[in-house]
Amino acid sequence: MFASKAAASSLAKNVFKKSNALRSFHATTASNAKVAVLGATGGIGQPLSLLCKLSPEVDELACYDIVGTPGVAADLSHIPTKTTTMGSLPSQVAWPPRPNEGLGECLTGADVVVIPAGVPRKPGMTRDDLFNTNASIVKTLVEGCAEFCPDAILAIISNPVNSTVPIAAEVMKKAGCYDKKKLVGVTTLDVCRANTFVGASQGWDPKDVNVTVIGGHAGITILPLFSQVPGAKFSDEELEAITHRTQFGGDEVVKAKAGAGSATLSMAYAGYLFTENVIKAMKGEEGIVQCAFVENDLTDAPYFATPCKFGKNGVEEVLPFGELSAYEKTWFDKMLPELKAQIQKGVDFANK
Repeated sequence: MFASKAAASSLAKNVFKKSNALRSFHATTASNAKVAVLGATGGIGQPLSLLCKLSPEVDELACYDIVGTPGVAADLSHIPTKTTTMGSLPSQVAWPPRPNEGLGECLTGADVVVIPAGVPRKPGMTRDDLFNTNASIVKTLVEGCAEFCPDAILAIISNPVNSTVPIAAEVMKKAGCYDKKKLVGVTTLDVCRANTFVGASQGWDPKDVNVTVIGGHAGITILPLFSQVPGAKFSDEELEAITHRTQFGGDEVVKAKAGAGSATLSMAYAGYLFTENVIKAMKGEEGIVQCAFVENDLTDAPYFATPCKFGKNGVEEVLPFGELSAYEKTWFDKMLPELKAQIQKGVDFANK
C-alpha cells in the first residue's frame, strides 16, 4: 500500500531533523545565523542574496527558487566571505505525495526567512494587480515555513505587502505556529526613499536622516512623517512633492525602466538592511529600531507599519509613531480605510 501523505511528511521531517541537529544554534540564542531567501533568482532575490553573502552577520545563506538557484548559489560561493551558500529547487512531483524536499532543505534551521518571490510590477499595474499571483506564491511558501522552520522570523517583501502579510499570518495560525513578533512586512524601502528625498531637499547627507514612515506599503497607505525630522524646513509645495514621491516612488522606477522591471536594486538593499538589523538584534545588540508592517493595536487597522524595537525573538516592542501634523493627519484619515480593505483582502484570500 502507498504511504500516506502524513507518513511521507513525517519521513521528510526526520531527514531534515538530522540535518538541523548539526547546527549548534537556535533563533532565540543565535551566535550564528542562517538566512533563507525565497525567490532568490529574481530581480530582487539575486542582489539581496549577494548583499547577504557579503554581510558579516550572515553565516549560512540558503537560496530557493523555481529555477536557477544552484547556479546562483555556486556563483555566490566564489565570493571570499565566511558565509556558506546553498541553492535548492522544488522537488519533482511524485506519488505518493511528499513534501517539497528542496524547500525543506532550504528552510530547515533558518533563523530568518526573507520572501521577495513573486512577479514584478509592469507599467500601468498597481500592487493590487499583482494580488492573485503573488498571494498564491506567498501562501505556498509560508506553508513551507510553517512546516520546516516554524520558529523563524519571516520578512515579507512580496507585494502587495498590505495583503501578503495577513495571508502569511492566517497560514501560520492554521498551522498553530503564528507568533506576531516573528512576522513582519518589510517597509524599509519607504524609509530609504524618504531619507533620500529629505537629504536632497535639505542639502544633507541622507545617511544622517531617519524618517519615520507609517501605515502600509502601497500608494497613499505610505505616510512619511516629515514633520518629525529635526531641523527640516519645507515649503507647502516641497512637502507635497516629497510626500507624493515617497508614496509613489515605485511607480517612478517602473516608468523609468519602461517595462523592463520594477524597483529591484533599491528593494534588495532595503531588504538587506532590514535583515541585517534583525540578525544583529537576535545576536543581542541593543537599540535596534526600524519601521515594519506588523500586527498591533495602535490604530483600528489590525496591521500597521510603525517603528519597532527588535530583540532576540523578533519584534520586542511596537513603538508609538508620535504626533502628526495637520497635513499628516489628513493623509492618515485618507489612508486608513484603504489599508484596512487591503488587509481584509489578504485575510479573505487565505480563508477562502
